[in-house]
Amino acid sequence: MATTRKVMGYLPNESPPLGQIILLGFQHVLTMFPATVLVAALCGFHIGTVLTVSGMGTIIALLLAKWRIGKFIPLFYGSSFSYIAAYLAIAQQMTGSTPQFGVPLPNEVISTIQAGIVVTGLLNIVVGLIIRAVGKQTIDMILPPIVTGSVAAIIGFGLAAAALGMAAANWGVAILTLVVTILFSVYLQGRGFLGMLPVLFGAIVGYIASAIIAPGSVDFTPVATATWFAVPTFTFPSFSGAMVGTAIFSVSIMAIATIPESTAHLYQISLYVDRFAADMGKEKYELDKNIGFNLVLDGVDDTLKGLLGATAGTNYGENNSLMAISRNYSGPALIGAGVIAILLGFVGKLAGLVQTVPLAVSGGLAIYLFGAIGMQGIALMQEHKVSMFDPRNLAVGATIMVVGIGGNIGYEGGFLPIPFLQGLFPSGLPAIATAAVLGILVNAIFLIFKPPVIESARLDSASVAADD
Repeated sequence: MATTRKVMGYLPNESPPLGQIILLGFQHVLTMFPATVLVAALCGFHIGTVLTVSGMGTIIALLLAKWRIGKFIPLFYGSSFSYIAAYLAIAQQMTGSTPQFGVPLPNEVISTIQAGIVVTGLLNIVVGLIIRAVGKQTIDMILPPIVTGSVAAIIGFGLAAAALGMAAANWGVAILTLVVTILFSVYLQGRGFLGMLPVLFGAIVGYIASAIIAPGSVDFTPVATATWFAVPTFTFPSFSGAMVGTAIFSVSIMAIATIPESTAHLYQISLYVDRFAADMGKEKYELDKNIGFNLVLDGVDDTLKGLLGATAGTNYGENNSLMAISRNYSGPALIGAGVIAILLGFVGKLAGLVQTVPLAVSGGLAIYLFGAIGMQGIALMQEHKVSMFDPRNLAVGATIMVVGIGGNIGYEGGFLPIPFLQGLFPSGLPAIATAAVLGILVNAIFLIFKPPVIESARLDSASVAADD
């Protein structure tokens, strides 16, 4: 007689008991917390606001999916690293320096950046609607992997000088933090939930080491002066001022990097969910059929964040991995996580604690994280087997890399001094955004004027051996 094995876990539309929802929700929050808070701290956004709005955006996206397609799409929306270079460039230009770790920028600076985040959200919504109307193939032609991969690469490598600048506060602490974080990321891999927290563990070790090596580098005054309960500081976008055009251009164009990332995450979670559904003997969810709608949800999340003063978001691969490990794909559990994130945003001492992290520790983390962003761009091109022997790919990639990296590092604040556009961009054109647009335009030329197709004549080893 055949026996049925009970498989533990939850599919997207299944709801665990309340106690489990709370515990599973905390686990989701713990997974997204390091990266989401790190972006806010690095870029001068209010940490409580970012946490609260991340929770709100996640809940809204989940409920919209359940309402529209009858299924939860189990994704958590945290802060995206793809926009860091744009934030820092605008902050540098408007204040004269990059943000101090954990210390919020003036509200007028955040409001200017928000204009770009709102436009990013609207851009994602438009792209999602286009995909629903004409299919993903059209977008893939306009934004092929050579464009998206190269843009992701310059986002990371273009921040190299900023990372080293922070590390220079104390090279010993920074290098120790870097090495320990790398070791955790390599040797904790495959060890369950702990394997998803190498950055948090690296930060803790660096924090302790800094307190020992450099007495006085850890100052608990911000914790002591902060209240336990603090209403998040909500700011609203400003579409006026000299820098607003620069903010919209430099921030919104970074959607080029997050669109393929979001799509990849949807494919990933769809695969996990359908395999688990098969193990449970239940109908597959086929979430990957909703690529366009998923980008619309991304756009809704970014629009909300832009309206209220949080960093632009993306759905998190870290939480996807957590769900694959725990087999918990429950939408209600993710809603619980969103509620917990909202509540954490009201804990004033949490933001105070983040402010105590020494600059050298954040520098050590930044060397690794910014470099990883760049390497992921290269990995994206490898994954899609982009041939660098094709002169078209070589032209697009070369243009993006040189203008993006050279412009961001070689010119003050990462702005290209192009005189005839100073009316719209008084500080110059943001190098990374300009590189992305140039890459799209070069690729568009090849789409309009088709180059000749030349077959490469390659001899395999058998042919060579026969000739010998």
